[in-house]
Amino acid sequence: MGLDAPNRLMSGPPGAGKSLMAACLPGILPDLTPSEALEVSMIASVAGNLEGGRLVRARPFRSPHHSASMPALVGGGLRVRPGEVSLAHLGVLFLDELPEFQRGVLDSLRQPLETGEVSVARANAHVTFPARVQLIAAMNPCRCGHLGDAALACSRAPRCAADYQAKLSGPLLDRIDLHVEVQAVSAADLVLPPPAEGSAEVAARVAAARDVQTARYADHKARTNAEIDGELMEAVATPDEPGRKLLAQAAEAMRLSARGYTRILRVGRTIADLAGAEAVGRLHVAEALSYRRQAPRS
Repeated sequence: MGLDAPNRLMSGPPGAGKSLMAACLPGILPDLTPSEALEVSMIASVAGNLEGGRLVRARPFRSPHHSASMPALVGGGLRVRPGEVSLAHLGVLFLDELPEFQRGVLDSLRQPLETGEVSVARANAHVTFPARVQLIAAMNPCRCGHLGDAALACSRAPRCAADYQAKLSGPLLDRIDLHVEVQAVSAADLVLPPPAEGSAEVAARVAAARDVQTARYADHKARTNAEIDGELMEAVATPDEPGRKLLAQAAEAMRLSARGYTRILRVGRTIADLAGAEAVGRLHVAEALSYRRQAPRS
């Protein structure tokens, strides 16, 4: 979905292709505009990563190790420098093995994921860096990774899965727009014919949807659906009557928070844009809801 539904979590067994899909994502994203290239280059310059003084033309793809500290991820240090979430500004921040990150480190991402910027306060400085990223996270369903395979699963299944997934806080998961289950790849899958739609075709659809959004928000301080809120979002993302009824029913059944409800609207608007639809309909809402993680029953 390009940069319009920024946060997604892929869950599946080892070898299912989660990391490969994340690495391929920059290939379907639209090129940086001149103003975006300047933003990305300024951050790289502050971090000392600007090579030869040349503008950065490619969208960033950052993949920090799960041992990364909080200053490494969100910025900090004696001489405050941008962290990985800012170095990925207008690009992709990929967090593999998500539950292996320290919980406090992950929760430090909640502010930048919500506001698109990160504020670092120190005794000698208070600095704000831009951090509008597309978060792509990947995880195994449990520590051993084979929860769904009785022959390979560990002796603690399914308890091990509950313990492993509990390492992620509810407020962080509430900021994930798309929850995708990735199935294991079998030997038979490797000999299947190539998909009908390749990366070039997907990239063209993403670029077309981005052009629609650029025109839609030309008179507003926004570039994509990910940046809209309030009255503007109500004006452009409110579904038709069947869509509103479905969303109202789902909000109660899935116990959606206000943030979750808002994110469903944004994702539905993006799905409609990718389909070339003028208005958000019931089908778009239904697809957006299918990606949403349901709240656990008490």
